[in-house]
Amino acid sequence: MQQIERPIQSRHSAWNTVGVRPCEQFAYYREAICQAFMNLTPEPAAAAGFPASIEHVRLGDAAINRVSFPEHVVRRSAADIAASDRSCFYLNLKLAGRCRIQQDGREISLSPGQVGIFDSDRQFALLHDRGPQLRVASFWVPAEALRERLPASFDVVAARLSDDPVVGHLIVETARTLSDGALQMSEDEGVRLFRALIELAAVSLSRGSRLHAAEAESLADATTLAVKRAIHRRLRQPGLTVADIAAAVGISERYVHKVLARSGSSFTDYVIDHRLDGAARDLRNPAMAERAIGAIAFDWGFSDLSHFTRRFKQRFGCRPRDWRTR
Repeated sequence: MQQIERPIQSRHSAWNTVGVRPCEQFAYYREAICQAFMNLTPEPAAAAGFPASIEHVRLGDAAINRVSFPEHVVRRSAADIAASDRSCFYLNLKLAGRCRIQQDGREISLSPGQVGIFDSDRQFALLHDRGPQLRVASFWVPAEALRERLPASFDVVAARLSDDPVVGHLIVETARTLSDGALQMSEDEGVRLFRALIELAAVSLSRGSRLHAAEAESLADATTLAVKRAIHRRLRQPGLTVADIAAAVGISERYVHKVLARSGSSFTDYVIDHRLDGAARDLRNPAMAERAIGAIAFDWGFSDLSHFTRRFKQRFGCRPRDWRTR
């Protein structure tokens, strides 16, 4: 059987059962998740083969594990807990399929786009079902990183944080941002964004108590992040409106304007400036030297070439064709 080296040292590690004999794939997967997470007891799948992959990205003392696998059950037993030298919380963003989390007599269910939290110091069962291939982004959260943001003696029970009517959508958006882009960020950038995610989780867990000013600031920052991410996903979409972004993030149009104004920009200027930045990069890209300037402008959501040219000159001090030949 293919062996797995210990411990994880690099920022990014990956395992895949491709190339492992079908009869040994589950054992390989079991060893990999114990290394990427901590001691766990997955139950053997019925079929011989077990196509699975794990991608581990370190974020300071924390980590993201992106895992793809068939239906199966994972348990954390009393023996697993006793053999672990650290405590953590798992913050899971479900990407595909369904997972039922059972802990302390409670059960929560996660479907794609939902986020839940549970404790590594208590026995649990994860019932992964509803799909031939399931995916999850699981954040390994050091216990002290969350507890220091909560009231003393606060009891963290298994919960679906994405249901929170105030910060749920921000938790999902921040978790998705980290899941999708952790390797494109520096580790320091990832750590800072992870801290914002944990602040939001703490706000959701303890929202019944009075929010501190720092928590409110983190909430505003996370909302701004969600709005900007939604815009960047749609920058190339012609006719992009505030209503489109408000619907995508789950806030009012007025609040979209408010969070952008807080960061020193209007919606229109933010969209146009970043479209212009994208067009400017393409104009300098040797691989796009034969592409017409108008085509590049239209690629970036502009529908009027004269308007594009005028705004480009205002931003960069020259016409697009001059910029290209510099």
